[in-house]
Amino acid sequence: MHALVLAGIAGFAALGAGQEPAAIKSEIVDYSHGDVALQGYMAWNPGIAGKRPAVMIIHEWKGHGDYVRRRADQLARLGYLAFAADMYGKGVFAKDHEEAGKLAGAFFNDRKLMRERAAAGLEALKKHALCDPTRLAAMGYCFGGTTALEMARAGLDLRGVASFHGMLGTPVPAKEIKARVIVFHGKDDKFIPEKDVKAFEEEMKAAKANLEFIAYDGAVHSFTVKEAGDDPSKGMAYNEKADKESWTKLESFLKEIFK
Repeated sequence: MHALVLAGIAGFAALGAGQEPAAIKSEIVDYSHGDVALQGYMAWNPGIAGKRPAVMIIHEWKGHGDYVRRRADQLARLGYLAFAADMYGKGVFAKDHEEAGKLAGAFFNDRKLMRERAAAGLEALKKHALCDPTRLAAMGYCFGGTTALEMARAGLDLRGVASFHGMLGTPVPAKEIKARVIVFHGKDDKFIPEKDVKAFEEEMKAAKANLEFIAYDGAVHSFTVKEAGDDPSKGMAYNEKADKESWTKLESFLKEIFK
């Protein structure tokens, strides 16, 4: 059963020099996929009237937590209805990378389940009173980036998808992709071999996808996540330059697809 529970004000952000901060409102969204209870997070700027473009964000492999909610708030400040979806289940969050690998692995090994669970989140987003269902996008980080790409492959009703340091391969290649696709990739990401990059580009070409692929020099896996630390030799590390540049590019991408 889809339910919205008011959670109150999530935060404030300056809209620009000389402007008053925008109050961001948020709701906890309880929804389900089959018999699995899920819990997402919706954020928007109440100072904007009427329906607006909506963006669904999928979390990294540890699960739905503070990081993906902060990203939802960022999008809300830009004027979008932002929904941080839940792929694992209400309250499920990995305590470490080993547990996260098991949680994410269930979906990497079953892309049908990944696509259907993501579709359930998209349906929850569409039901919100402020959502313009004709202008939808999906994006995600790491595991969430992979999920966003699978949503495009599944042909879900999206104008665009964005993947940040997500895995690129799939056992179910797309035949045709209608959504615009943008990929933000760490050029030194050891988790994604060059052969996967080439195979992905060939898949997108065969599917006639409108693809923009951006690889950042010096960036490794999880380059947008400050909690990943600052040691690239560990394979996962934050890269401030790549994080800021990719977000700025995302802003332009969303403006273009929602024209």
